[in-house]
Amino acid sequence: MSHRTRRLAVVSALAATAVVLSACTSTSPDPEQTSSGTPDPAATLTVGLVLEPTNLDIRHTSGAALEQVLVDNIYEGLVSRTQDNTIEPRLASGYEVSDDGLTYTFTLNEGITFHDGSALTSADVVASYEAVQTDESLQGHAEFAAVDSVEAPDDMTVVITLTEPNQNFLFALTGPAGLVFRSGDTTDLQTAENGTGPFTLQNWSRGSSITFDRFDDYWGDSAGVAEVVFEYIPDFTAGVNAALDGSLDVLTAVDPNLAPELESSGEFALTTGRTTDKATLAFNNAKAPLDDVRVREALRLAIDHEGLIEAVGAGEPLYGPIPELDPGYEDLSDVAPYDPEKAKELLAEAGQEDLKLTLTIPSFYGTTVSQVLISDFAKVGVTLEVDPVEFPTWLEDVYTNKDYDLSFVLHVEPRDFGNFANPDYYFGYDNPEVQDLYTRALAETDADASAELLAQAARLVSEDHAADWLYNGQTITAVRPTVSGFPQDSINSRIDLAGVTVAAD
Repeated sequence: MSHRTRRLAVVSALAATAVVLSACTSTSPDPEQTSSGTPDPAATLTVGLVLEPTNLDIRHTSGAALEQVLVDNIYEGLVSRTQDNTIEPRLASGYEVSDDGLTYTFTLNEGITFHDGSALTSADVVASYEAVQTDESLQGHAEFAAVDSVEAPDDMTVVITLTEPNQNFLFALTGPAGLVFRSGDTTDLQTAENGTGPFTLQNWSRGSSITFDRFDDYWGDSAGVAEVVFEYIPDFTAGVNAALDGSLDVLTAVDPNLAPELESSGEFALTTGRTTDKATLAFNNAKAPLDDVRVREALRLAIDHEGLIEAVGAGEPLYGPIPELDPGYEDLSDVAPYDPEKAKELLAEAGQEDLKLTLTIPSFYGTTVSQVLISDFAKVGVTLEVDPVEFPTWLEDVYTNKDYDLSFVLHVEPRDFGNFANPDYYFGYDNPEVQDLYTRALAETDADASAELLAQAARLVSEDHAADWLYNGQTITAVRPTVSGFPQDSINSRIDLAGVTVAAD
């Protein structure tokens, strides 16, 4: 594909912050492979995960760990998304959007019940969405800022009216903001649930596992397995050992350095999945000397991105703020190709031949990225000091107080380009033209036209060298041959298990 080729996604998906990223190059079979045996409807599927939720209240708590297991499996919204981020109806059998982009009309599927047996009606949707609209403590409240009203003209119809068009609104409904809860429900959502999904919560053994059972009265197609057990194994080596000793059917977030052990065992197929994770090297655009575009460009040109990805063992190159799974993606590798000689020239022009900078990085990311940057920057005369900090310190010093030179963090949220259109964000980047293009993109009712505006804005951000995007993350998953239909892409934000089957050994 040429540098100028543009690949625009129409829709994307909602994800929450995660701190673990793994990937490797895989020559494994397609993730949708069909197992050799006959699916066993009484089977248990055991999945190894890294991040355990702190509680189960997805209405009030953010985090990839919650969305991963609860969205689509326990709770559902009017719409959802496929693993390649295409929006599709869920509780709604269909929907219509008015030509002016202000009115969304949803028709509910028949026969939907909550896990407690009560029937779902449009009144439950109205109550759920009005709560998000009015209660600042609920997840997705900010995404409902443009909602004027949520109404139920009858038991099977929901009409949402916006005050202004918002190209991201349907996308927002695929996340926690769009989940539907029973009106007046008193379930303690921190430890229990009452959703409409294909599974129910059987047990949560804190610090160990969460178990789901098939919901036999599910309104849609029955889940392919009777039980799902999520085993939480935060240590990567322990996860591989659990997989190899037969404890797991699937292991997610495999460390790329350990992947060969799984592959050589012959017991697992390895799949590499796409994500919207952006490994972002933030520049403090509002602070000298990084307020000089020549310095920012020099730092980007000094980085050997291919070499860094090889060292990390993860990801694909990304030269702009929008990943391939998001609308507005364009290959921007022409903007900042590896060119250390030009980097030195730019630093000399800026009078920064002996530049010293500090990289503030959350300590859980390890040292690989830091060591590569130290080496690459040294080759152009830049001395990089690394300050590894605990995440709460990073939030206070970098995110809140903007007291930093360079920072590294994995921005996993899809459709988060708005950060570069927000001059108050910790990047300190302020470009009125970018802000205008982003505002127009949100207000544009045609998805393709909106994506084109985003692409224009993203190119400006990259040409301003507002940050560097070290790579676009990937995830590697190990799947036993008896398992069929396990998702491959975007699984660090959610894993829809309804269609997964396990064959008898």
